Amino acid sequence: MITSGFKENTSEILVAVKVLNNTPGEEKEFITEMEIKGKIYVINVVRLLGFCADGIHRILVYNLFPKGSLQSFSFPPDKKDNLMGWEKLQQIFLSIEKGIEYLHEGCIHPILHFDINPHNVLQDDTFTPKISDFGLAKLCSKNHFLVSITSGRGNLGYMAPEVLSQNVGNV
Repeated sequence: MITSGFKENTSEILVAVKVLNNTPGEEKEFITEMEIKGKIYVINVVRLLGFCADGIHRILVYNLFPKGSLQSFSFPPDKKDNLMGWEKLQQIFLSIEKGIEYLHEGCIHPILHFDINPHNVLQDDTFTPKISDFGLAKLCSKNHFLVSITSGRGNLGYMAPEVLSQNVGNV
C-alpha cells in the first residue's frame, strides 16, 4: 500500500494507493466492477476515489485512514490504553452492520463482501468504522436471493460455517 496526497479545492486529501499486479481476469470486467464500486457512497464503507487498469496492472485509490483498522483497537498487543470499551465496540459493530446492510440491499448491484474481519474495518478520525478490502467481494443481481459460490472465500476464522461444511446448511 502506498500513501500519498492530492489537493482538491485547496484542501489536502490523504489517499491510499493499492497496486494490484498480475491480476487475472478481463480488463473490461474489472473496469465495470470498479465503476459500480465507485458509486458506493455511504458513511460505513470505504469510498473508492479512483482506479486505473492497464492489462494485468491495476491501481485502486482510496481515502487514507491513519487510525488504522479495528484490529489495532480491539486487540491491542501491548497498549492497554488503546482497548475500547464494550459500549464503543457495540456502536462500531452496529455501524458495520449498517454498512453490510447497505452493500446487500442499498446498492444498485448488491455486493457480498466475504472477508469482514477486524483488519478490513478501518477507523476514521471519529472512530466511524469503514468496511474496506473488496478483493473477495462478489457483485450480485438485485432480483436473486440465492447466490452460488463454488469455494470458500476469506479468512477461515471469519468464514460462515455453512461455507466450510455442507452438513451445517446451505449458502
